[in-house]
Amino acid sequence: MEALAERLSQLDTQAGGAIRVVMFYDTLMRRRVDLPALARASAGLASCVAGIRLHGTGRTIRMAPDGLETSAPPSPASTTTPITLDEEEIGTVWLERPGPPVPLDELLLDRLAIATAAVVERYGPARTTMADPALVELAISPDSDAAARARALRLLGFAPDLPVRVVAVHTRLPLDQVGGLICPARPVKAAPLADAGVLLATTVDPARFPAGVRAGIGAAVSADRSWQQARTALRFTTARQPVIRHDDLGALALLAEIPHDAARGNTDVSAITRMAESPDDLETLDAYCATGSLRQAADLLHLHHSSIARRIEQISKTLDIDLTEPTGLTRARLALTTWRLLDERSGV
Repeated sequence: MEALAERLSQLDTQAGGAIRVVMFYDTLMRRRVDLPALARASAGLASCVAGIRLHGTGRTIRMAPDGLETSAPPSPASTTTPITLDEEEIGTVWLERPGPPVPLDELLLDRLAIATAAVVERYGPARTTMADPALVELAISPDSDAAARARALRLLGFAPDLPVRVVAVHTRLPLDQVGGLICPARPVKAAPLADAGVLLATTVDPARFPAGVRAGIGAAVSADRSWQQARTALRFTTARQPVIRHDDLGALALLAEIPHDAARGNTDVSAITRMAESPDDLETLDAYCATGSLRQAADLLHLHHSSIARRIEQISKTLDIDLTEPTGLTRARLALTTWRLLDERSGV
């Protein structure tokens, strides 16, 4: 590259300068510099004030040729270029040259804009975009071939070398608001589908989901498989456990594959169905299955442990399962989970 630049500079001074500008910014991007360093280097290269402004955060950086951030009132921009990311304008870069622009100013700003977009994508705040549902569906559909899914993800702005997680969501909040919370460092794409909202992101923080949101999180595998995992995990969510990662289900995920007729015909599941007509009994069994302890279940329900003990004794008779034995408790947990997977009310 340097030899080519040298040969071009001998033929055409401007062409050689253009190659050197490109190499200059390529080096900065390889070194993964931050925005102030980009502005500082650009000001030094242009020998005038260089500026960067991001629309989303309102952040403005103006660096002087001496490498210091200038506090002087801004001069009229001699040249400006928009910063685009995922086909959206996210900011502007400019030069404050006292005289008219020089021939390489436009190229310099083009490269600065590209480098700035790369920094924002790598380190900037999350940007959640409501994407075209048809494009999202193409990216996550098992009926799409690998090439079509890859193209859809590329059009959605995801780099081919980054794994994508898919999240299935039930929420009354705007999807873009939820997406902005769960992925604070990278872009998120969101779209509503028929039975659930869809979020696509390279990273997901389960602890950042707001209250009232049910979410199933797929693994970082192919988008179609991650979507299937996310939908399965969403079915396991409850008011007590509203966010579930498919990876955390382990062998429990196999319950979702049991045919409905077989599950409904199971003796323990049928008993849970009958018992569910009593909300108090259902809540007590849920708390006891979640804790495995009478006292902890009592604390969870804000009741005396003796009251819980009497309820569990009665529920044991109703289910014909000894809930004080480990095997009985396991049966009840599996039956309760299977019943939830069958009952549509549990997933709403």
